[in-house]
Amino acid sequence: MLTVALPKGELLKNSIRLLQSVGLDFGAFLDSGNRQLQILDSSEKAKGLLVRAQDVPVYVEYGQAQLGIVGYDVLREKKPQVAHLVDLQFGQCRMSVAVKQDSSYSSPLELPPHGRVASKYVNCARDFFHGLDLPVEIVPLYGSVELGPITGMSEAIVDLVSTGRTLRENGLVEIEVLFESTARLIAHPLSYRLNTGNLHDWVEQLRFSVLSAV
Repeated sequence: MLTVALPKGELLKNSIRLLQSVGLDFGAFLDSGNRQLQILDSSEKAKGLLVRAQDVPVYVEYGQAQLGIVGYDVLREKKPQVAHLVDLQFGQCRMSVAVKQDSSYSSPLELPPHGRVASKYVNCARDFFHGLDLPVEIVPLYGSVELGPITGMSEAIVDLVSTGRTLRENGLVEIEVLFESTARLIAHPLSYRLNTGNLHDWVEQLRFSVLSAV
């Protein structure tokens, strides 16, 4: 039986809508009274796992799910051993460097050597500044990273930005975009190669559904 790992949070509603378009209905996950983390779809063709977005590629990499839907930002941060199959064209956001609006920095290259950059995306931040050949201290934060520059703990942050409203309301401004992110369809590499559970057909149906919606 096909197992699909679905992300809690922002991507869940669109993920369920996409899967419904190919006949897989996991709408029960949207029921506020439902506490199940594993369900069969309404036609009992497949099983759904509801997990934290950061854990989707883990379940896929270890073969507990053949397919998963997750943001490109998570894939860039975690670097899991999974097959990247389809850009699903929803969940648009961007990974950005931001600083206080009243700071003198207009480019990441203007940040001081060995300055501090707060981020929950530690690997993305480290890779970016390594590419600039600018040594900085990455400060891991997993709550409101905007407080880093506000309190003076860091000169900048690297964080995911959607509308930019949170940055503006906290007196921060973007000075560089690292990359754009959307939801992606991923698969367990061996399962995809062996076409386990007719996986290729499901992927092609999903790919066609995405293209038809564009």
